[in-house]
Amino acid sequence: MGYAVVFGEALVDLLDAECDGAPVYRQAIGGGPLNVAVGIARLGGAVQFVGSLGDDVLADRIRAFLAAEQVGLAGTITAAVPTTLAVATFAGPEPDFRFYGEPPSHSLLAPDDLDVALVEGADVLYCGSIVLLAPSTLAAARRAWSLSGRLRVFDPNVRPRLLDGPAALAELREVVAEFAAGAHLVKLSTVDAELLYPGEPVEGVAAYLRELGAGTVVVTLGAAGAVVAAADADPVRVPAPKVDAVDATGAGDSVMAALVADLLVAGEPVEPAGWHERVAFALRVAGLVCERAGGAVAMPTRAEVVERFDR
Repeated sequence: MGYAVVFGEALVDLLDAECDGAPVYRQAIGGGPLNVAVGIARLGGAVQFVGSLGDDVLADRIRAFLAAEQVGLAGTITAAVPTTLAVATFAGPEPDFRFYGEPPSHSLLAPDDLDVALVEGADVLYCGSIVLLAPSTLAAARRAWSLSGRLRVFDPNVRPRLLDGPAALAELREVVAEFAAGAHLVKLSTVDAELLYPGEPVEGVAAYLRELGAGTVVVTLGAAGAVVAAADADPVRVPAPKVDAVDATGAGDSVMAALVADLLVAGEPVEPAGWHERVAFALRVAGLVCERAGGAVAMPTRAEVVERFDR
C-alpha cells in the first residue's frame, strides 16, 4: 500500500463550551485537511501532511499531535508567524467558524516550497479547503495537482466567512471548476453546494461536476446521508446511520478520510455499486465522529467503526 499526500491547512480551533456555568473556549487542533490526514492515519493509511505552520507553541502542539498520529510532516514548512485561530460557536451540532491571524499561518507555503518527489510519489493527492483562497497556497496547490500522476481528490470545504462578497464567491467557483475537472473524486457538503450553486438540487450539482470532468462526486447531506454520482449511473442517495450527534466538527472531513483510506487499499471501484458501499462505510465513520466531541481527536479506527455499527 502506498501513501496519500494531504495539502491544506492546520490551525487551532477554539470551540465554544461551558465550564461551571460560564462560557469558555476549548482548544482543539483542527483544520479540515488536518482532520482528513488524521482520519486516514487512524483508518490504517500512510499519509503525509503538506502545508505551512507557525513558529509558536501552538504550532509545536500541532506538530507533536500529528507525529503521535503517525502523520508525516516531511513536506511541511515553518513560517515566522503565530498560529491561525478558528473560533467556533454552535447553534446545534454544526459549528460556525471565524478565523483570526494575519497573515494566516496556513497560507504561506509557496509553489517552490513543495517537495516534488513527495507529491509525485503519492498514490492519492488531496487538495482543498481555505488554502484555495490565498494566492500563494492556491499556486502551490495548482503545482501539486499538476505533479500528481495518480489519484487526485478534491474538497472545496467552503468557508463563507472568508469570502469577501459576490466577486470572491465567483472566483472560488471558477477555482472549484478547475480542480473538479481534473479530480478522480470530489467531495463536498450540501452547504458547499448551496453556496457555490444556489438553487440547484444536489443531484444536479453532482451531475454538473461530473460533466466538468470529475470521476466521482459525493455530496454529503448531514443526517440524511450522501448523494453519489459515479460513472454514467444516475446519482444515488446513500443513507446515513442514525446516531446521537453531539458535535459535527470534522464529520465531512472523516467521510473524505475514509474514502481516501479505501483508495489507498484498493484504488477506484470499477462499478458505481462499489462507490455506494464505500460511501456507506464513510458515513458510518462520520456518524461515530458526530457522537464524539472535537474534530481531529474524534477520528475513529476501523475497529471502532466495526464495534459501533457492525455488531
